[in-house]
Amino acid sequence: TIAGDRSSFVIGLIENRAKEVGVAAFDLRSASLHLSQYIETSCSYQNTKTLLHFYDPNTVIVPPNKTAADGMVGVSELVDKNYQASKKVTMARGCFDDTKGAVMVKNLSARDPSALGLDTYCKQYYLCLAAASATIKWIESEKGVIITNHSLSVTFNGSFDHMNIDSTSVQTLEIIDPLHTELWGTSNKKKSLFQMLKTTKTTGGSRLLRANLLQPLKDIQTINTRLDCLDELVSNEELFFGLTQGLRKFPKESDKVLCHFCFKPKKVTDEVLKPANGRKSQLLISDIIVLKTALDAIPFLSKVLKGANSFLLKNIYQTICENPKYESMRKRIGEVIDEDVIHSRAPFVACTQQCFAIKPGIDGLLDVARRSFCDTSEAIHNLATKYREEFTLPNLKIPYNNRLGFYFIIPLRDITEKLPNKFIQVVRHGKNVHCSSFELASVSLLLSKLIFLGFLGNWALTATLQSFDRAGNFSGLNFQYSTC
Repeated sequence: TIAGDRSSFVIGLIENRAKEVGVAAFDLRSASLHLSQYIETSCSYQNTKTLLHFYDPNTVIVPPNKTAADGMVGVSELVDKNYQASKKVTMARGCFDDTKGAVMVKNLSARDPSALGLDTYCKQYYLCLAAASATIKWIESEKGVIITNHSLSVTFNGSFDHMNIDSTSVQTLEIIDPLHTELWGTSNKKKSLFQMLKTTKTTGGSRLLRANLLQPLKDIQTINTRLDCLDELVSNEELFFGLTQGLRKFPKESDKVLCHFCFKPKKVTDEVLKPANGRKSQLLISDIIVLKTALDAIPFLSKVLKGANSFLLKNIYQTICENPKYESMRKRIGEVIDEDVIHSRAPFVACTQQCFAIKPGIDGLLDVARRSFCDTSEAIHNLATKYREEFTLPNLKIPYNNRLGFYFIIPLRDITEKLPNKFIQVVRHGKNVHCSSFELASVSLLLSKLIFLGFLGNWALTATLQSFDRAGNFSGLNFQYSTC
């Protein structure tokens, strides 16, 4: 994961008495599964330490502890020493079933099983498949979902094409974080190699940069393919700046949202589809808007990459831009989603976009709620204007966040005396005062009810759009965000 971001990896670990270790790393953010199996040659489990440092998991799944091989600390004890107790999960050895793991990986992989080499190597690399079985079982049980068939990006023994750098060297060489950060402050982060090179435009690009610094590639063919792509970008300014602009059009949350479509509820009951569940409807609508924004960005990316000559860029063009599934999805969404709706990170703008997602005329109740929503929003801003004039507070602002709703911000320099009694919940924040009023609270409550009503009108849309063949449609887009 990127430094500063919450880890999205769940890792399963298991070992045998021959000092072999199987690892299954599941990335919840990008719906990808990484399998590795290797022989531990050191008593300190240096290879396993390196992988744990590389993935930085939020959960580590291990079988019950047992006596390790001579002189070995055992993976369970290794996790105890290096991670908080909350990160460790112990599952019964019966959950580490390599036969079931092989079947799961074959069914869930977006690629042909033969391309992964599972048909040939499943018996030889049984430990990582056993770890995969336990990891997938835990995720489905913990998250209450079922992973959709043919939706995961699976890599098998990919570490053979990469070099490993031990965690001590990573720290000493200041590859990801600088030494003595606590002495120099946060600005010292720019002195690490990762921060100096990090000019990426997408979250996936940052993760790929971090991965290549921690596990440098040694496959000559892939290195040359990347260098050919780099040569073309350096020599073709129009392509370079066009691609930079194109990547900016994709929402930063795209890869995380696409991953959501790879999971489905274990039980689709009336409770799941009940319109009273406004929060779930809100999240699904938000995901659909992000998806629409990403799909809308593909035509521009297609225009930029159409004349590319390097193998890597041509492959991305053929895989993403020429895939007819994405255009059909875009048209399907366009049947019910308003064309002008776009993704926004500003809380109130995002909330407004979600309420106005469905085209007018589809739901009469929703149209009435929207008109009331607009009137109430206008009333809130008129109230702010009234307070500015009545109490001589020219710099009074009225921001919005998802937790508090609307509230007032007043600079301390504008307050010559005590604030009028109309203002309540007064709290000082630095050079400003945050507060509310009974009038604002009353109108905000009405607005919240209208927003909720808007989500209730949208729930039918989410049920319709979930009928997509998600596994086949989203695997290609996941590829894009992991490689750009």
